[in-house]
Amino acid sequence: LPAASMEELVGRLPSSKAQRVRAKLRKLTALGVEQRDVGLDEVDAALRRLLELHQLQWQGRKVTTEHLQERFAEHLVRSVVPMVRSGDAVVTEFRLDDMVVAVDLTLLSPRLAGGYLYGAHPRLRERKADVAVMLLNACSRHTEAGVRGTLSLLRGDEPYKRHWRPEPVVNQRLLLARRFTAPLMSAVVCDVAARRRGKELLRSWRERGGGRP
Repeated sequence: LPAASMEELVGRLPSSKAQRVRAKLRKLTALGVEQRDVGLDEVDAALRRLLELHQLQWQGRKVTTEHLQERFAEHLVRSVVPMVRSGDAVVTEFRLDDMVVAVDLTLLSPRLAGGYLYGAHPRLRERKADVAVMLLNACSRHTEAGVRGTLSLLRGDEPYKRHWRPEPVVNQRLLLARRFTAPLMSAVVCDVAARRRGKELLRSWRERGGGRP
């Protein structure tokens, strides 16, 4: 998405959708949802709260299992604390009725701000709060001044992202290797390519009426 304020992002939408988004923003204000960027000494606890809420929001549904592992929590804390210190990330808490009901991790670079991971309590949806609108509103604060050129929704083609009329950008990866590790990396790349091709063939076969193998 372009680097713009929330109002400008809403203005890019068709009028009927824009009206609904503005109503959702007013709803968040009426509910009394408050947000704040946590201090450096609070990042550790806030990230663990994020993962607790993330697990809660996906309870009973398919979730990325790695996000539930202690090693992922340790990795997140180990990575994000120095990133917050250097200004390469920001952790935002959202409170409702004096309770932390959501935590968001946004990654920052000179070129973009990108929403990476969040956790939200089911209470928000019970209160008719639109979590996606709440998060994008918070994330857009980091691009509206024009310092960064892009508000990225990051990897994934989830339907809710399309509502904002983003410009799709294909991810590209550059792999570097020394001479003695190049053969191993080549083997990994070939394995990934073979798996991707296999999935494409299976999908094509099913679309032609093959059903499940």
